[in-house]
Amino acid sequence: MLMETGKTRLVSESESSLLRFGEEKKLEGQWAGRRLLWQGADPAFELSFWCGTCPLLFKRLEGATERLSLPEVQQTLNSGIENIDTDVLDAFAAILPGGSYIPMLLRVQPELVYPGRSGDYFSEEQVDTWGVSGFWGLPEYPQTPYYRTWQAPVDPSAHAFEFVVPMVPPTWNEFDRVEDYAQTLLDSSTPTAVAVSILDVCQPAMDNGTDYYAHWGITHFLLDGHHKMQAAAEAQRPLQLLSLLSIEGSLAERPDVERIVELRAQPQARRTAAAPR
Repeated sequence: MLMETGKTRLVSESESSLLRFGEEKKLEGQWAGRRLLWQGADPAFELSFWCGTCPLLFKRLEGATERLSLPEVQQTLNSGIENIDTDVLDAFAAILPGGSYIPMLLRVQPELVYPGRSGDYFSEEQVDTWGVSGFWGLPEYPQTPYYRTWQAPVDPSAHAFEFVVPMVPPTWNEFDRVEDYAQTLLDSSTPTAVAVSILDVCQPAMDNGTDYYAHWGITHFLLDGHHKMQAAAEAQRPLQLLSLLSIEGSLAERPDVERIVELRAQPQARRTAAAPR
């Protein structure tokens, strides 16, 4: 559920910016380097390739080793916010890459998914459209558990999928804190997590799969709320997610990124596969 959206916010690059979207130095003979989310000086996630015809991707790399919780807003987020909170936005803006962001306050009910198991987007919906990797003969592998929260059609030729991706895996979380949040979420859905988010629009150049359409991937990289998100998944309870959707960091045209506000207000609806050819 989309609870509120704010005006597009311009964030200036600063020395305190801990995150960056950008390109890895390309190797000789390549036309582009990997598209990455950097955490400090280290690559944290490999993202969908620049071409837009390769499969959607968020692959955890060795640089994703820290949660980015901010002590000064912990009490506010744990209690939960009723509206988009300017103080919380200001605090997280200081660590974000420079650029334009659309704030959205969402209510999500996360489902924890493991690669290769039931519900895994990469081995189910993605394989239906792209097939398996021509080189590895396997589905894409994100190298991390992640959460699925929502999906809905964009139009008859495109479908949106939403993911919440933790910076560190749930096995790094403290069991007692997860249990405490699970108890809190039994009575309230206002405890709030925070994420920096992107939209990647991907569609294969050739129709070689069994269900051909454009995949709109809304990926929320979890900055704060790792314990809350795991607790919500385990208790099967909703919680709030404050998303800062990056326009420049997305692999999509600006009008498509801005359209996410409209799309995210729609109720969840699973993909209805095309009839077999």
